[in-house]
Amino acid sequence: MNPSRHSLTVLAQIFKLIPRNLIPRLANEYGVSKRSRRFTPASHVLSLMFAQLAHAISLNDICDCLRNHSGALWGMRESVAPSRNTLSNANRVRNADMAESLFESVLGALRGMCPNFAVQGRHYGGVPRRFKRLISVVDSTTIKLVANCLDWAKHRRRKAAAKMHLRLNLQSFLPAFVLVKSARTNDLSQARELCAGLNPGEIVIFDKAYVGFEHLYSLTRRGVFWVTRLKEGAKYRVVGQHSEPKGDIIRDVYIKLEDPKTSRKYPARLRLVEAIVEVDNQLKQMSFITNNMQWAASSICDLYKSRWGIEVFFKEIKQTLQIADFMGYNENAVRWQIWTALLVYILLRFISWQGRWKHSFTRLFTAVRSVLWDRMDLFSMLNCCGTARGAPRMRAAPEQCYLPGFSPG
Repeated sequence: MNPSRHSLTVLAQIFKLIPRNLIPRLANEYGVSKRSRRFTPASHVLSLMFAQLAHAISLNDICDCLRNHSGALWGMRESVAPSRNTLSNANRVRNADMAESLFESVLGALRGMCPNFAVQGRHYGGVPRRFKRLISVVDSTTIKLVANCLDWAKHRRRKAAAKMHLRLNLQSFLPAFVLVKSARTNDLSQARELCAGLNPGEIVIFDKAYVGFEHLYSLTRRGVFWVTRLKEGAKYRVVGQHSEPKGDIIRDVYIKLEDPKTSRKYPARLRLVEAIVEVDNQLKQMSFITNNMQWAASSICDLYKSRWGIEVFFKEIKQTLQIADFMGYNENAVRWQIWTALLVYILLRFISWQGRWKHSFTRLFTAVRSVLWDRMDLFSMLNCCGTARGAPRMRAAPEQCYLPGFSPG
């Protein structure tokens, strides 16, 4: 079965998901329109989206390919192909805050268009099914850059990097809040901003890098439940028993912090769960702390185990989208590329949800990439990309080649 035809190219169908007046409005708001002439903000966004979808390896790669399809490009809100210098200059001088707002606005528009997308966008299998409330994971990933002329991103003596801090909704597997900073930025310093949007009754999980007891106490006062690991060397005293050890649970107790500084920052009692967990096919003892006093100890371990979902998310976008090779190395250009990568990610995820795509995100990406300039219906094309079907393979049966009683051996 062949996919049905469409009046627009596949790239145009994806670009159409961005509300038509959104890019001009944001361009005016951030002063980008004043810096643009023939190469409009819509042309700029489309060029960077194409770079992500096509895995372009250089500015020349983007510009040459867009110039070869200038006719189809004009039909996408009168977009034009840039020259290499024009695209490089736009990445360098146009305010990248516009790209951040564009990502957030498009994500909000998709949620408003299809509310179920925000709840059922994709189910991460590692989430404990018994939890019905929203579960978020907070973490960061480092994006390596070339060290030449990158004073803003110096990480070590001969290395440079940017860092993406993220709060991920595990139920929908969609980013809820993103920050792009220099890799020198301390994780704990971004914790408050990342958790600012959490509501009472929700659950947030993070590793030891985001543990600050003043911040944890503020979450407790807001009614937000959290699970994390106890730092080595933390001073505390046991003030009560929650439950008896059972199975892989070594200890489940109430504690209070003893260090004068930390006890002032977190005066309430905490719950400590020590358990044997499997890490890289090896059993290891870990200590978890939480402000929830009702959950079973096994539930706390399962919640922290689900934190692996954000590592899956980081691996997915770093291995599939174009955030390994950068088209520019000043801070503004890097931010434009990272925010556009996240924009393309949520658009593809929305297409995946609408088309009821059952395969991996990587396979969706490669299927779309191969037909960007074809005029075929996107969802019809995805329907044709199911797993191989046909008659079952026959098993060779040599014994059938001989008459009864005459088979060898």
